[in-house]
Order: sequence, then structure tokens, then C-alpha cells
Amino acid sequence: MKEISTKLLVLGGGPGGYVAALRAAQLGVPTTLVEAQALGGTCLNIGCIPSKALIHVAESFRQARGFAADSALGIRTAAPTLDLAQAVRWKDGIVKRLTGGVAALLKKSGVRVVQGRGHIVDGKTVEVEGAGEDGAALRLRCEHLLLATGSVPVELPGLPFGGRVISSTEALSPAALPRRLVVVGAGYIGLELGIAYRKMGAEVAVVEATERVLPAYDAELTRPVLAGLKRLGMVLHLGCSVQGLTGDGSAVRVRTPTADEFALPADLVLVAAGRRPNTQGFGLESLLLEMAGRAVKIDDRCRTSMRRVWAIGDLSGEPMLAHRAMAQGEMVAELIAGHERRWMPAAIPAICFTDPEVVVVGQSPEAAAQAGVDAIDAAFPLAANGRALTLQAGEGFVRVVARRDNHLVLGWQAAGQGVAELAAAFAQSLEMGARLEDVAGTIHAHPTLGEAVQEAALRALGRALHV
Repeated sequence: MKEISTKLLVLGGGPGGYVAALRAAQLGVPTTLVEAQALGGTCLNIGCIPSKALIHVAESFRQARGFAADSALGIRTAAPTLDLAQAVRWKDGIVKRLTGGVAALLKKSGVRVVQGRGHIVDGKTVEVEGAGEDGAALRLRCEHLLLATGSVPVELPGLPFGGRVISSTEALSPAALPRRLVVVGAGYIGLELGIAYRKMGAEVAVVEATERVLPAYDAELTRPVLAGLKRLGMVLHLGCSVQGLTGDGSAVRVRTPTADEFALPADLVLVAAGRRPNTQGFGLESLLLEMAGRAVKIDDRCRTSMRRVWAIGDLSGEPMLAHRAMAQGEMVAELIAGHERRWMPAAIPAICFTDPEVVVVGQSPEAAAQAGVDAIDAAFPLAANGRALTLQAGEGFVRVVARRDNHLVLGWQAAGQGVAELAAAFAQSLEMGARLEDVAGTIHAHPTLGEAVQEAALRALGRALHV
């Protein structure tokens, strides 16, 4: 068995892993990255990027059908058709371009990439099946081991994946559009994909155990999303639980809050009940690491309970977001290179690419109150924003939360078309310790959605100009 030594060994080539490898290489740290599947991990291959591509296809098709029916813009078209196979090919082309770009960056930076399934022998040794000469195993020895193995979809006991029961992975590459889709779970994954399928023409029903869609967010923020779902004709079964498939597999058994049960017909069932850390199949148990539930427990430097073994991204628990993993990977690389770093972000943005979109950065009014902070909040409606109206996107709002005593900004929330692009400004204001006066006094370009950010700050100060 051939052996190779490296200073840093990264197990997992997703956003966290490849960013860590790139930054380490920049800093002169000899680095090897092991990936069993495609570089880019869930995000680039079966998550963030392909889902947004499919969402764009669906929205474009919805708009085209609107033009064919009755366009307020004066645009008239013939009734459009959707070439689903071509849409999937276009989506796959974007994925291939981005993953190829990651491979090129790693090669240019001098990172050794080993393709194969890594298995942890101990905290200093990983064996990779079939990566050596003539298909033999390859043994990698390292000074630092970085675990970046991501997460996998949660499988429900009564609805194991297979046949007509699928995860988000299969939903992103449909061979045909189902007539009736049942989505289990009204979190961001279920709603994003459910909305896309509905816009492409499927009948969509959503089953959610809680009484609200996007239950992790406050009711005011999700109200525009709920209105959008109803406008699209999606059927919601809130406060209900799934009990499995009917005997012939043609429907989902759903239990209501009153313990009644009914059958919900389904040609395809998308289980979107969340994700869990990927802790199985690569020998993690051999390290005997301290765990935090299903996740690997880490400190404020992403160190595990074993010296020189690090963990980042979804493997270390919530929030399971690609940009969190990237930031953690960069930090770990710098720590290994001898820099002084600590995980202390002011806030981590969260975005739901629903229709309309939802953005949350920092504290909501409820979170501030629960933390015992005397806070003020104010919202500016997009119906009063000129750019939003020109985009036919007047539904929604931008909301700011700040301390009452010194006006330090604590959080931002927004719901509306295109508001995802405001996330950077939201996060930056928190990281820089901005106050309401700072935001209100910054000249925002007109006409843009960003003006709603300034107007929300002005309204919180009692100086609203356009509402």
C-alpha cells in the first residue's frame, strides 16, 4: 500500500472543504483533499446551485405562460411548452462549469486531490479505496485532519427513499413532471422545490407537522410566502403528519390534528424533512469524538475533542449553510498556518428562495425580546418602492431591528422578489456595528430595492419619507 504524507488532510470536497484547501495552499500549507464523489459537494452538485437553476426555469416558464394568457405589460405570446430534458441539461451544464472551476482552482493552487472514498484509521491516517496504483488502497498520513463531510437528507421511517418517494437530490433531475406531487415538509427545501414544480405545471400539495410554513421564521415574515403559495394554487395541509403510503402506493396517508386520517393522491412524494450531519461510512467512530447530538462538537476555533482534528460545516451542526462552511474552512486553514482566529460572526445570513424570497440576518423582534434587549423595529413596504413596482414585485417588506438606547442594528429581515441580494448589505451592517443613523445617512441609489433598507432605518428613527 502506497503512503503519502501531508500537513493538512481535508476529508470532503464541498464548499467548506475545498475553500479550506484553497486557503491553506495560499498560506503555504501542503494540503491533500479527499472526495468520494464530485468536487463541490451537495451545494454545487445537488443543492444550492442546481435548485436555483431549476427555480429560474420554473419562474421563466410561469412568466411565459402569463404572457400567453393576459399580460399587464402588453406582451403577447403563444402558449409556451416546457422541454424538461433541455432544462435539466442546462442546469447540469451550470453545475459542470462550476465544479470544473473548483477542480482547476485546486490544481492551480497546488492542492493534491485524491478521488475516492476515504476511511479514517486514526486521527493521523486515512485510507482511500482504489486511489493507489493498480486500484490498490492509498494511505494518507497527516499532521492535521479536517472533517468536512457535509450532511444527508433525513429519511422518514414510514417513507423510505425509493420508487416514488424521493429526496431533494432526485427532485433536481426529473425525467418527467409528475401530475401530482406531495411535498412532506414546509421548510425552505420543500417550499423552494414545491413552488418550482407547481410553476412548471404539477399539482402540488404540502404536508407540514407545524401550523405554519417556514416554521423557523416569524409569522409576519412568512405571511407574503403563504399568500404566494395560495396564489399559485398549492394545497397546504398544516398541523398534519404523514403515516406512510397507502397499500397500493398511490397515495400518502395523512393524519390530521384531530387524529383523522385521509389519503392524499401522489404520483411522486418529495420528503423534505431536513438534513442530518453525514457521520457514517467513513470511519468517524474510530476517533471517539465528543458529539453534540448527531453533530460533531466543536469549539470557537472548529477544534474537536481530539487534538489537531477539526470539523466544519454541516458535520458540526446548525446552521447548515454553505457560506458558514466556507467561512469556517477559511478560518481553520489560517489557524493551521499559525494565524490567530476565532469564530465570532456577528450574524450568518439565511435565505429562502421561495416566491417571494425571504432573508433573515441577525435578531428578529421576538429574538431580541427573548434576549432581554429593549429594541425597536420598523418595516418599509415594497409597495412604496419604485423599483419593486417596475418589477411587478410590490408585495413584501424590509424590516430592521435595533437597540432602543443607542440604535445599534441587531437584525434585518425581508420578504419580497429579489430581496436575497440585500443579504450582503444586511450582514455587513451588523459586522461593522452600524447604527440606524449610519444606514439612514448613507445615500442609496435610486431606483433600487436597496432604498427600502434606508427607508426602514429612517422609519425606525421616526423620519420616514416615503411611507
